[in-house]
Amino acid sequence: MKTQTTQELFDWLGDTIRLENGVVHVREATQLPGQIDKVVYTAVFGDGLTRDVARWLIWEIAQAVGIYPASIHELYMSVGRGDTPPAFTVPAMNVRAMNFNTSRAIFRAANKLNVGAMIFEIARSEIGYTNQRPAEYTACVLGAAIKEGYRGPVFIQGDHFQVSAAKFKANPEAEIQAVKEIMAEAVDGGFFNIDIDTSTLVDLSYETLDEQQRHNYEQCANLTKFARTIEPRGITISLGGEIGEVGHKNSTVEELHAFMQGYHRQTEGLPGISKISVQTGTSHGGVVLPDGSLAQVKVDFETLRDLSAAARDDYGLGGAVQHGASTLPPEAFHKFPEIGTVEIHLATNFQNIIYDLLPADVVSEAYDYIKANHANEWKEGKTEDQFLYSTRKKAIGPFKEQWWHLDEGLQRHIGATLQEQFEFLFEKLNVKDTRELAQSATTRVPIHKPRPTAVAAETAGEDVSDLDD
Repeated sequence: MKTQTTQELFDWLGDTIRLENGVVHVREATQLPGQIDKVVYTAVFGDGLTRDVARWLIWEIAQAVGIYPASIHELYMSVGRGDTPPAFTVPAMNVRAMNFNTSRAIFRAANKLNVGAMIFEIARSEIGYTNQRPAEYTACVLGAAIKEGYRGPVFIQGDHFQVSAAKFKANPEAEIQAVKEIMAEAVDGGFFNIDIDTSTLVDLSYETLDEQQRHNYEQCANLTKFARTIEPRGITISLGGEIGEVGHKNSTVEELHAFMQGYHRQTEGLPGISKISVQTGTSHGGVVLPDGSLAQVKVDFETLRDLSAAARDDYGLGGAVQHGASTLPPEAFHKFPEIGTVEIHLATNFQNIIYDLLPADVVSEAYDYIKANHANEWKEGKTEDQFLYSTRKKAIGPFKEQWWHLDEGLQRHIGATLQEQFEFLFEKLNVKDTRELAQSATTRVPIHKPRPTAVAAETAGEDVSDLDD
């Protein structure tokens, strides 16, 4: 299914494209949906230079047909200024498993409902256990857009580019440098939206809110300054900050003020964050009960409303961001746009849908892998169901290629089920008919990359076991 040489790649695409002065031009766009699968597969599983050329071709073909990675900064700042009413909540979707198939389902739903205000994202922790470095992730997302005939800006985001509190305490400079390195790799890969998460550095032992938030706002400002040095010319990368660690104490408006005032002192007039993540009662992945089911979670919507209003009215941001929301009950989602939530992060339920639809023997094999390789994460007092539910995400990377080759009928069924879920979310979050808004509020900056002539260096993995998804 993959091509073995770069020449095979060009032969496969044939007269659909032509190269002129190193730039890819598309002659027959209607042929691309039938050809792109093999190019994407090579971009993920190909060898060396052939893999890198496949990724480059996907990037250049996307640019040529009007699909372009973009920053959502301008749209969020338009909301913050009051030019765009805060009547919708942008879904930020963590695509962990079966990226190409899942992203195709997202684009089909987006085409059906004319959606443009949506984000594809992956967290610092997820990059490791799903085995998806930024360049590969972007290739899958853009390849899916080509496959499904989507056109317009594509917002790809680094979610929870988080600072490890333990590593920061041991060696602050090294840990901040590690975050800068993943930011640089992500931006080079087309992630023009990054959520900086230094909320792990909040220290509630201090008496004043400024002291509690100081490490948080200082390091968020530090990483903001770095982001402004690596963003492509003409693009203002959308950045997010965070004042409350998800799964811990609910955030307050007073904490928001303490963070933002300190952050503004540190950034000295630079373009800053366009949104702020807060804690309002949820947790990543949900709370798993002993039988493996999920406990009902209640969001403090009034607190979220107040935080969003303060973020917009006092600081010109797009609003507050809700994390850990994909396992909320269906009747909760329509409330987020009603109270002005600018963005909502969704992950675990998409993974759950895939696991629920995988054949029993495939799931058993994944669970056997988890038991053999992650037994040290089985906490005392947790049932096997709880352990497997919270840990099964770590089978995604090792089984990535095997799941890619599942029966085509099953893949279509999984994709159709996911599409139904995305359509439901797009409707409830009120992002239907936002394609033109996303296009008009986004500056399109053509970015052409040189054709690779040498194999890109592999990025070493890192221990991110203490970071959020």
